[in-house]
Amino acid sequence: MLIASGFATTLLMFLLALLAAIAVVAAFRYWRIFRVKKYTQFLSESQFQAGIRKAQVIDLREDQSFENGHILGARNIPYASLKMMYQQLRPDLPVYLYDQTKVLSVQAAKFLHQQGFRELAILNEGYQKWDGKVKKG
Repeated sequence: MLIASGFATTLLMFLLALLAAIAVVAAFRYWRIFRVKKYTQFLSESQFQAGIRKAQVIDLREDQSFENGHILGARNIPYASLKMMYQQLRPDLPVYLYDQTKVLSVQAAKFLHQQGFRELAILNEGYQKWDGKVKKG
């Protein structure tokens, strides 16, 4: 009986620690998004489509993903290369960012803001939910 009680206590402690870790990760993620919202717009697909013609649309996914399909008119600057290639962007024009889910876009927006870019927008649902025009190859 004592062994089962000890196991139950250990299991309960493990589950509580796991729940606490999940809560910390979730809180950190939402805190980062809250901070980014101060200088970045999160756009729905229709809002994103409405501004595409006036913005620099940047696909942050890797080359292979870009070749498999991307938003019509987008340029590919993989997130891993952004710090070396951001000078190719014009800071006086809006920059619309997207990746598969928006995780990389949040990090890219933070970096670009630090470099002086002021008109930043992120596709809220990422490319995975995009229903608009795409180009392959």
